[in-house]
Amino acid sequence: MSIANYPCLKDKNVLITGGASGIGAEIVRSFAAQGAKVGFLDVNKQASEQLKDATEGLVDYELCDLRDIGALRDAVSVLRERVGPFQVLVNNAAHDDRHDWKTVTPEYWDERMATNMRHMFFAIQAIAPDMISLKSGSIINIGSNSWWEAGGGFPAYATAKSSVHGLTRTMARDLGDHRIRVNTVVPGWIMTERQKEKWATPEALEKHRERQCLPDLIDPIYVARMVLFLASEQSAMCTASNFMVDAGSI
Repeated sequence: MSIANYPCLKDKNVLITGGASGIGAEIVRSFAAQGAKVGFLDVNKQASEQLKDATEGLVDYELCDLRDIGALRDAVSVLRERVGPFQVLVNNAAHDDRHDWKTVTPEYWDERMATNMRHMFFAIQAIAPDMISLKSGSIINIGSNSWWEAGGGFPAYATAKSSVHGLTRTMARDLGDHRIRVNTVVPGWIMTERQKEKWATPEALEKHRERQCLPDLIDPIYVARMVLFLASEQSAMCTASNFMVDAGSI
């Protein structure tokens, strides 16, 4: 599958959260293929090492539990020393665990917010000074169409993901004077290995196809393509917006 080449991304410094697997790993590989200098954060050492080896050492990473904001800040500082000031931030990390609304405790709710949303703001806070000093930058937050579809079975996850859009729009306003663009990519049901192992039964897939306008299932590469576009100069006047990659799911 061919991907557009963006010469402006060559040697650009990129940070991706949750980059070791799934959509994040595809985004890491795609930026590396563009010649960008890529650093990513992840909690999974084995998967991180495997991805670094698969890209022949073209990418760098730091282990980090993004629920720990101090650890996030430290990891960003370490990667900045090795990669350089970041010009692109992709806030990708999330975990769509299913849960019954009747059993959710305040502690579980707070943990889900920390896993799926809170780190996005603090990653922006940590990276934005780099972009301000460079007078440009692109921040791409990964949302979800789960709440657009009124999907059930994960109220904490859906709530966290719906708030991504508010974060995008307010930060686009706050950072726009510095020519920093902030957008949301909104994936539909993406066929990562985790989704295939846990929830993509033949019955579930058939039901989901009926909700999509396009009949094909969505591979992670399609999300990565949109992220590359939003990181590139080709999207220079795009900010505060949602970019759907959901095959027209309703």
